[in-house]
Formats: sequence, C-alpha cells, structure tokens
Amino acid sequence: MKPTVPEDTAVSGSGSPGQRSRLVTWDDPAPGVAASRALSGVEYLRAMADGRLPAPPIGRLMALEFVSVEEGRVVFAAVPAEYHYNPIGVVHAGLAATLLDSAMGCAVHSTLPAGAGYTTLELHVNLVRAITVETGRVRSEGAVLHRGGTVATAEARLVAEATGKLLAHGTSTCLVLPGRA
Repeated sequence: MKPTVPEDTAVSGSGSPGQRSRLVTWDDPAPGVAASRALSGVEYLRAMADGRLPAPPIGRLMALEFVSVEEGRVVFAAVPAEYHYNPIGVVHAGLAATLLDSAMGCAVHSTLPAGAGYTTLELHVNLVRAITVETGRVRSEGAVLHRGGTVATAEARLVAEATGKLLAHGTSTCLVLPGRA
C-alpha cells in the first residue's frame, strides 16, 4: 500500500469556524479479493504493498502504509493526524488498534496458501502511551506466534519511529479459512 495521506484543508465561508474537510478516495476492492484467491498470502500482500493491487478501503481511510512484508512478519506505518483525534485531543485508540490488528492479521495471512483466508477471532490491545500529531510516524510490527491448520496467534508492537518508545502492544487469535475459491 503506497502512502496515501489525505489532504486536510480549512473550509472558509461555510460551517463552523475552524471546520476542516477531508476527501478520501479508494479503489474497488473486488479485484483485490479475486487476486487473493489466486495468490499465496505473502504474494498477495506484496502485490498490495508495491501497488500492483489496490489498497483496501480501510487502509486509505486511515492513511496506513505497508513498510515490509515477509512470511510471518508484516510492518505497517501511519502518521497520526488531526483527523485521528478523539474529543479530548489525542489520537483515538482505534488507530492503534487498527494498526496492531492489521499487522497481526496480515502476518497470519502471509503464511497462508493461495485461496485460504483468515478472520480475527480475538483482539487484545494494551495502550501504554498517548499518541498525538507530535508523536510523528508510528510503526506496527506484527509476527506470527503459532499457525496451525485452524487457529493462528500473533503479536504486535506499535512504536514511535522517532523515539522508539512503545505506544501499544497486542495479541490476536485468528481462524484460518481454508480454500475460499
């Protein structure tokens, strides 16, 4: 997934003072879904990471990007922005959870053969530090702990790139879905 940081622009002359807008575009996800049935998990993820397949809509919405894809290990990054904020002026926990879930789920997916898939059964997230726009770019590295025929487990850490400080960590249990062709 190529970085697709949307533009935040101030709107003048309408709405409340300081109102901002954001335009998000995405590609039809159907070609990617079809490709997932023909490619191994690691091939599929690499095709998205290098732009041969479209990024999923959630990746565009949250401005996520692939950093690296290996079998059993996937790294995502994002730059916290004002549009990620919650009502108390820090990044909503949903960004951290999405980065962790994406890294863990894709790490599991990277181990699967063509036609197989997965779904998250359980997601556990520990938030250890607030994230703001001043935090800068963050990275989530997910790794498979165990992949059986039916169940896989993974873990991930979310860190601030500039400082290396841990922001959140999590674990996931996934159900492996064989042959969805």
